[in-house]
Amino acid sequence: MTRNFYLTTITICVLFCSTSLFGQADREYYQIKTYTFDTEAQESTTDNYLKEAYLPALKRQGISNIGVFKLRQNYNINANKTYVLIPFSNLEIYSAVEDKLAADTAYLNAGKEYLEAAHDNAPYKRVQSTLIRAFKDMPKMKPTTVAGDRKDRVYELRSYEGPNETYYQRKVHMFNEGGEITLFDELGFNAVFYGEVISGDKMPNLMYMTTFKDMDTRNELWKNFVVADKWKEISVLPQYANTVSHIDRMLLYPTAYSDY
Repeated sequence: MTRNFYLTTITICVLFCSTSLFGQADREYYQIKTYTFDTEAQESTTDNYLKEAYLPALKRQGISNIGVFKLRQNYNINANKTYVLIPFSNLEIYSAVEDKLAADTAYLNAGKEYLEAAHDNAPYKRVQSTLIRAFKDMPKMKPTTVAGDRKDRVYELRSYEGPNETYYQRKVHMFNEGGEITLFDELGFNAVFYGEVISGDKMPNLMYMTTFKDMDTRNELWKNFVVADKWKEISVLPQYANTVSHIDRMLLYPTAYSDY
């Protein structure tokens, strides 16, 4: 066999392996880090770390469009939370983040209060991490362009759990081939991302984020959604019945240092 044959074979193998391990090249990945706090002091320390150390360090790695959000008022919870949404063009970039942070002197200095906190004075109660792969019908994040005061904006983060993998995949199909993403777009929901959770504590589940200039706009658009002809059409199809066993809805607003 010729040298060119071997080179072609190797090239095909590299492309195939890359696709198998890291997903389709045009589909992004998202990490959602959820910080839970017992005290305002913890939240303040983590806010400073995210603003002055973590986000600047990620941007030095070429990672942009990082969202940082907090829960809007009127949640019946016993702890405050901060949500950090980080996009990655592939899993190689995601897997390299921590090693690069460990070698980033500016990051280590700026985050010293947080990184070197005493064991009995931790800057958070716990951090939960969820890894998501973008849906094929929206493979790239669209940072919202919704205007207005950040405190008024509503960023709705939803998590849909399925009874099992089969029902879950039908719900994913409903968003893509079924036309649910298209309907959201036509109604003006300003989606930031839709994605399949590939590592998390509520699997199988999908997550997505939509944005609105204020709560009144959000409520009106959801009213429009449930009466839309397209939703009435697809919501009664037998293949989409019983595809969601639990829904979590987080109504958020962006921090002053969030990228959008």
